[in-house]
Amino acid sequence: MSLWRLFLYIIAMAVTTYLVRMIPLTVFQKKITNRFFRSFLFYVPYAVLAAMVIPAVFSATKSFGSSITGFAAAVILSYREMNIVTVACLSCAAALAAEMISVIL
Repeated sequence: MSLWRLFLYIIAMAVTTYLVRMIPLTVFQKKITNRFFRSFLFYVPYAVLAAMVIPAVFSATKSFGSSITGFAAAVILSYREMNIVTVACLSCAAALAAEMISVIL
């Protein structure tokens, strides 16, 4: 990939990100009072984050079993309300351990 093409992609993503954030601010200048629409907007970032992260979780390792192990560890630790850094580190460690065990066996 050429350097100019890379810069073009970065500029296009920056403009897209800027427009996605600025259009609602300019269109909706009054406070949104509809409860359904407010709750919808509240959960959009979580849904988008899940849609971006979940596919990467299951394709990050060589074996599907180690991905499941890391994901299960993350779910359990999150359910116990642990710190996000702790959840990330321990789930990565669980996936690594499962990967190493699968290589040994």
